[in-house]
Order: sequence, then structure tokens, then C-alpha cells
Amino acid sequence: MSGAGFANLKALIVEDNAHMRALLRTLLNSAGIKDVAEAAHGGAAIEILRERKSDLVLSDMAMKPMDGLEFTRHVRNSEHSPNPFVPIIMITGHTERHRVEAARDAGVTEFLAKPITAAHLFSRIALIVERPRAFVRCESYFGPDRRRRQIEDYAGPWRRADDFQDREIR
Repeated sequence: MSGAGFANLKALIVEDNAHMRALLRTLLNSAGIKDVAEAAHGGAAIEILRERKSDLVLSDMAMKPMDGLEFTRHVRNSEHSPNPFVPIIMITGHTERHRVEAARDAGVTEFLAKPITAAHLFSRIALIVERPRAFVRCESYFGPDRRRRQIEDYAGPWRRADDFQDREIR
């Protein structure tokens, strides 16, 4: 997708490091996204989301007083959330598996490891614009469908090998 395809998007950057906020703003601007708001932590970002529409959020993970995971959970699950469906791209240097899984389980839409490249950021934005993911609500989770692969001949609720094993045991 070209920068012109992103021109009407409104973005929110949630990042405690001013230099990283400036870099992300520059990258978004170069992609054609000119309407960009900024917040230094999740609490401030929630206030901004209440005041203005955002089509996507870029959020750091490690911030204080409200980090990116808590921010994402609030956006997805709070009855006062201004938009529980807004796409959230988590951008962080914390890429250990348990942290990636925590971000996924909080409801992030996409995950990017720092240091980021313009190409990777633009590809994630293109994914959320061109191929938005369906949202799932169940007892313990609300957010974008965490299963990415589509199986052509899928014909039922069981998709993983351990799903079949669990079914056979019951």
C-alpha cells in the first residue's frame, strides 16, 4: 500500500521515550499519516482516545505508570473504553517469548521488535488496513483473533493437533 493509502488514517503513539515518539511520528508522516497524537504512557493515551478518534495505536510495552499491556487490556476490556476494536501495534525491545505471548493475550493486533524498520512498520499498518482481523470474545479474552493461519479445507471447530487429542480423550 502506498503512503497515499494511509493519508486518511489517524494514529496515536504511546511511548515514554521522547526520541522514539519523534522517530515513530517521522515514520508515520513518511507513510502519509499526518494526523498523529502522542502520549507518554497508557493513562494519558486513554484520555486522548476519549477525545479523538484513532484508526491505529502504536504502543511501547514498558512504561510507567501504565504500561502497554495494561493500556491494551483497558482498551479491550473496560466498559469505559472509547474504542475496544482499535488496532494496537505493540513496539518493544522486550521480545522474550513470554512477553510476546503476554502482549498477544492482552489483545494487541500486531507486534514489532525494536529496533524497527520503516518497512516492517508499514507492512504491519498495511495488514491492519487491508486485512483486518476478526475479533473474538470469550470468557478469558477479547481482542483480535490470535490464530493467523487460515486452513482452506477447515470444516469444524478443531484446528490444532492437540484439539483433536483433547477431543478424543473426552
